[in-house]
Formats: sequence, structure tokens, C-alpha cells
Amino acid sequence: MGGHFRYTKWDPVLIISQIVCLQALYYVTLGVCLVFLNMLTGGLLSLDSIFNFEVLNLSEGHGRVVAIAFVLNAGFSALSLWWVVQRTKLCLDFSCTTLGYHLLFCWLHGGRAPSSAAWWLVQLACLSLACVCGEFLCMRTELAAIPVNLGGRADL
Repeated sequence: MGGHFRYTKWDPVLIISQIVCLQALYYVTLGVCLVFLNMLTGGLLSLDSIFNFEVLNLSEGHGRVVAIAFVLNAGFSALSLWWVVQRTKLCLDFSCTTLGYHLLFCWLHGGRAPSSAAWWLVQLACLSLACVCGEFLCMRTELAAIPVNLGGRADL
């Protein structure tokens, strides 16, 4: 394995566990953001706020609150990528996987694929934000100086 920074091995159990963990964190943090923002604005809270693409209408007040919750959740998704994945080069893969599963769940919930331009715009913006911020956080960790203390200090 000469020339490689880190030993990598195909581990499907690890990958599936990371996907499940990221998806769970995605929905938990999105739910917390929606609860918090709906408490501030007095809006209605339901699963439609998460899974119904028609709710995300930027011309209405509740739709804007849902959009803000998704954007806030992108920051939490970046932190989740940093905490769970810890690899810069895997952030895009896991971000796209999270969005892909969210798209599938929205499709299953609504019975048809999301067709709202606002939904796609918000989701792609959140995907980009989560991926770039997650890569930044992972890169800072990967490039951090490694302290080497092998023993006593030698003053030369």
C-alpha cells in the first residue's frame, strides 16, 4: 500500500451504517428546525412540511419557513458529514445519497415525483451548501497538524 495516505477497504456494513445514520440525523435536525421555526411563526407542523414538495412554495409564508428550515438543516448536514463520514472526498457522495433518499421518500409520500421548481432549487442549494461546508470541515480535520511526541525534549 505504498503511496496511499490511508488504507481503505470495501466495507459495505460501514457504508450502509453511515447512510442510515446520516439520513436519520438529516430528518431529526430538519424536524427540530421546523419545530423551532414554527414555534416562532405560529405555523402548522405536519409531515407534509418535510415530504410534500407542494408545501415548499416560496411565495407563501409557510413555504418560506420550510425553505429556511431546509437551509438551516444544510448546516447541520455538514456537521453530520464531518462527524459521521470524516473524509473530504466522500462528502459529495453522501450528500447526494441523502438527497436521493429524500427525493425517493417525497415521491413515495406524494405519489409522484417533485415537480416544483422551488423544491428543486432549495434542495440543490442545500445539497451544495452541505457538501461544500462538510468538505471544508473534513479538510480542516484531515490537514490538521499531527503532534509527534516521542519522548523527552532534546535541546540541541
